[in-house]
Amino acid sequence: MRVTDLQPDEYGSFYAGYIAKIPEITLRSAFDESSAALLDYLTHVPEERADYAYAPGKWTIKECLQHIIDTERIFSYRALRIGRGDLTPLPGFEQNDFARVMDVSGRKLLEMIDEFRLVRQSSIVLFSSFTKDDLLRKGTMSGASASTRGIGYVMCGHVLHHADVFRERYA
Repeated sequence: MRVTDLQPDEYGSFYAGYIAKIPEITLRSAFDESSAALLDYLTHVPEERADYAYAPGKWTIKECLQHIIDTERIFSYRALRIGRGDLTPLPGFEQNDFARVMDVSGRKLLEMIDEFRLVRQSSIVLFSSFTKDDLLRKGTMSGASASTRGIGYVMCGHVLHHADVFRERYA
């Protein structure tokens, strides 16, 4: 399965920008390539720059990474629910509510990078466990139809989006 196999009802239209970032590759390759793109930037950030924000009111590098980690967990949970046939509509989440209460001031960037690697590896293992039918299964997420594989591609596009933001605005 490749990203171009996705149908419009497999992800909310508000995620189209994330999907558009993914080249014509398999879902597994998308997980690997999006991870590499993010880690290529983050592993070169010195610890003393980890609290940098490119403008007032914008997230620091560590806050953005925490957002990426949190989102990865939330979307993996959504994929698990839909992949296992749970038809309960899954609500959205407000990233700014999470950001208001997150405190990364006592965390080291390298520890957070390790956490991302582990959470991403967990996502890869989860998606590897899904059958073809599981990946095609649909449910409702954030008020829109979503398939398990659509969620996986959104997760990868989300990471690519933030890798681009890091390179463009935090360099």
